[in-house]
Amino acid sequence: MTEQLPVRVLLPEYQTRRLPWKREDPAAPEIVVGHVLDEEALFQAATGAHTIVHLASAQWWGRQRDLERVDLSGTRNLIAVARSARAGRLIYLSQQGAAPSSAYMLHRIKGQAEELVRNSGLAYTILRPGVVFGPDDAFINHIAMMLRVNPFFFLMPGQGEVVLHPLYIDDLVKAIMRCLESLDAVDRTIEMGGQEYTTLDDLLRTVMRVTGMYRPIIAVPPYLLRWVTFVYSRLLPRTLMTPQWLDILATHRTASLSNMYDHFGFQPRRFEDTLLTYLPQQRHFFRLLRYTFRRRPGRI
Repeated sequence: MTEQLPVRVLLPEYQTRRLPWKREDPAAPEIVVGHVLDEEALFQAATGAHTIVHLASAQWWGRQRDLERVDLSGTRNLIAVARSARAGRLIYLSQQGAAPSSAYMLHRIKGQAEELVRNSGLAYTILRPGVVFGPDDAFINHIAMMLRVNPFFFLMPGQGEVVLHPLYIDDLVKAIMRCLESLDAVDRTIEMGGQEYTTLDDLLRTVMRVTGMYRPIIAVPPYLLRWVTFVYSRLLPRTLMTPQWLDILATHRTASLSNMYDHFGFQPRRFEDTLLTYLPQQRHFFRLLRYTFRRRPGRI
């Protein structure tokens, strides 16, 4: 970007307690406290905005009712408010494999939300990344936490042959910023991924190699892990492996390797090289305790 654009952020109250920027910084984003089910806060956030980037989702922490509430009802509210505030464009972050008729809950709800965006009457861009990873992600970090808590083995859904396309969070942010400048991205659905494909088995072994936590891998039928996840979700406020987690691993999730360069003009970072910059330094056991016993947000 040749100039810094003003940014306004809609955040639920609990997320305003730990911000990655200083409030007194004159370049800091303006904060509106609220959530996607609060139409008044939504309208306040959308008023005067040219482009709205819709990132709110219960993908990593919610149950089906949370996804329906946040991802579907929240998207409906946002579209209504965006039309009322005369916003110029909506950028929606979806998921590879999203389809309204999908057999998997996560992809079905994401697909239904995509249809709402396409039929909204707004100019839009739908971005479909693969597995997004970074210092605070809920996929690679959760694998590391599971390795830390169980020193004997790792339960892998299926045979590990599913192909994934991990994308680093900074590359996703860079792509969103490039979207703001690109007319070619308007009214399009763009599949996104990193610089290489990896099978689930290879991904697990890469995380073990980077963290030094080597464990025997035991292949388990996915339906059995779904049952175990269901039981744990009734005993603990949050579980590391969720139904949505298993939805992503149910089948191949990839985009063309050239998509990032073709659409956004840059090459994303490599998976293992990027993990080495932060994953070995993280304290996975203490993060596990904080995550597992933290309550699910009532609003987002």
